[in-house]
Amino acid sequence: MNFKELCQARFSCRAFEQREIETEKQEYIKECVRLAPSAVNRQPWLFYWITDEPRLQAVKTSYHRDWINDVPAIILCCKNEAEAWTRRYDTHNHADIDIAIAIEHLCLAATEQGLATCWVCNFDINQLKGLFEFPEGYEPVALIPIGYAAAEDPGKNRKDTEDIWK
Repeated sequence: MNFKELCQARFSCRAFEQREIETEKQEYIKECVRLAPSAVNRQPWLFYWITDEPRLQAVKTSYHRDWINDVPAIILCCKNEAEAWTRRYDTHNHADIDIAIAIEHLCLAATEQGLATCWVCNFDINQLKGLFEFPEGYEPVALIPIGYAAAEDPGKNRKDTEDIWK
C-alpha cells in the first residue's frame, strides 16, 4: 500500500485476538523504530516488548480500562531527557518529540505488517516505575498495545484539510 493508504489503515485498536506475533514481524517493527530520526541523532529512547505473562499483567494494571486485558503484547516506550538534544535558544528538550516520531514509526510499521496498535498515555507512571528497574534517566512515556485486531476500524473523525493548513 502507498503511504496515504497506510495512514488510513492505521487506527487505535481496542480489541485484540489472542494470537502470538511472529518473530519476523517483531524484528521488522524493531528495525523500523531503529531507523526513526531524532534530533542530532541522539535516539533518546528505550523500548520494552512485553509478552511474558507476569510483566504483561503488571503493566496492564497500570491502565484502568478493561479492553487492555486481552492484549497479547505491550510495548513500553521510554525517553531519556538527559540524552536528548536541547535547543540552546530556549532550552527546549526534544525527548518527547523524538520518542513520538519513533512510536509513530512503530505504529505504521505494525499496520503495514497486518497488526494493530493503540497509543496509551493515561497510565500510572509511578506504578510502572515501581515494577521496572529503568536505566538511569529513563522514564515511561507511552504504552503501545500491539497484536492482531479482533475488530474493524471504527472510522476516523479528522478535521478538513482547509482547517489545518493555512
